[in-house]
Amino acid sequence: MSDRESTLFGEMRRMVRTSGAVGGIAARVAGERFLGLKTDKTAHAEDLKRILGGLKGPMMKVAQFLSTVPDALPEAYAEQLATLQANAPPMGWPFVRRRMQGELGPGWEGKFAEFGREAAAAASLGQVHKARLPDGTQVACKLQYPDMPSVVEADLRQLKLAMNLYQRMDSALDNGEVYAELRDRLREELDYLREAAHQRLYGLMLADQPRVAVPQPVEGYCTPRLLTMTWLDGRPLVKRLEEAPPVEERQAYAEGLFRAWYRPFYRYGVIHGDPHLGNYQVRPDLEGINLFDFGTIRIFPPSFVGGVIMLYEAVRDDDEEKAAEAYRIWGFRNLSKETMEVLNLWAAFLYEPLVQDKVRPIQNSDDMSYGRKIAQQVHEGLKRTGGVRIPREFPLMDRAAVGLGSVFLRLRVEMNWHRLFMEMAEGVSEQAVAERQAQAMREARVPPPLA
Repeated sequence: MSDRESTLFGEMRRMVRTSGAVGGIAARVAGERFLGLKTDKTAHAEDLKRILGGLKGPMMKVAQFLSTVPDALPEAYAEQLATLQANAPPMGWPFVRRRMQGELGPGWEGKFAEFGREAAAAASLGQVHKARLPDGTQVACKLQYPDMPSVVEADLRQLKLAMNLYQRMDSALDNGEVYAELRDRLREELDYLREAAHQRLYGLMLADQPRVAVPQPVEGYCTPRLLTMTWLDGRPLVKRLEEAPPVEERQAYAEGLFRAWYRPFYRYGVIHGDPHLGNYQVRPDLEGINLFDFGTIRIFPPSFVGGVIMLYEAVRDDDEEKAAEAYRIWGFRNLSKETMEVLNLWAAFLYEPLVQDKVRPIQNSDDMSYGRKIAQQVHEGLKRTGGVRIPREFPLMDRAAVGLGSVFLRLRVEMNWHRLFMEMAEGVSEQAVAERQAQAMREARVPPPLA
């Protein structure tokens, strides 16, 4: 069987396994909306969670992302999809051994002093094995699951089908650009050499941040389907929070996470697009965090950084003209006055903790779903005003802000978010961002983004 035939077969098999779940959602949503039928959405949501959660590949990430988009799915579905974790069944040792031979050659085992036969962790596209190099360096080897290109393409077809369906049913949000953004980022995530470059890039950007540690790729041990990186000791942040650590420790984690996400953005125009709790570990010294998973990285044009800061200034100064220009830079087009007023609700929610120069929680509500409720309010407002086309630049920035906000709520900390923000954003110029970005990408050997 040729590679092309194998890929097509893999896509067809994938479509068969997922199309029933997507089609089931479509039928139930359409029935409820247009025919007045009542369905047991909670029971079906559990079934959908089991189907998608048992699949290897990015459908899990897609489901998690869609669960944060207001009205993209009924609330019962969104609640279930938001709980999906990386629980794909592991590859057995015979397959791992053959796969490692394909990546590093027949003598691959001689390149390691030790190599763990059991997977130490699972990810959406592969699994991680702990190993030791001949010089004693502990490493993590992330090996991609088989047939991932066909898996990604089949998932993308299903995603496009589902998003087109919801678009026809509800015209308030035009998500065509959102799909294009997710498509390109998922395809980039297949290339572990690109992820290795992203690790080098984050190592450079965060070199002077003592509260954040980033694993680094090992030269000569990486291929497009194998990423070997330095092993970082730590424990899942969620587990540590279950032990009720003192406030000073929780503040250290919050500061580390804030800097890990926003220093790269405001200084270099780069954002980590997956603020998932599984991507953070608490370091053994309990004074900082380990940051993982550099497959979904967004590199923005330097002008976009200026637009983000301009929107902050517009919220701070209640300046409608500046807000309109900021939205234009963000990529929103032909906004009416009414539509802009609705978007301002979203901007006020995101920027409020950054505007106030005082110690405060990240939001003035303990409701973990508060961000989703604001998004729902914005969505309903957009319906009334005729809708809007969501730009490509929006999804990962919004996901980072909302995702990190939920983590800060879990940490139960009060910080001066304004001063943290100003430390990174004050005096930023487009030229300086462009120069730093170009130099860092050159040193880290980052290939150009797909788009």
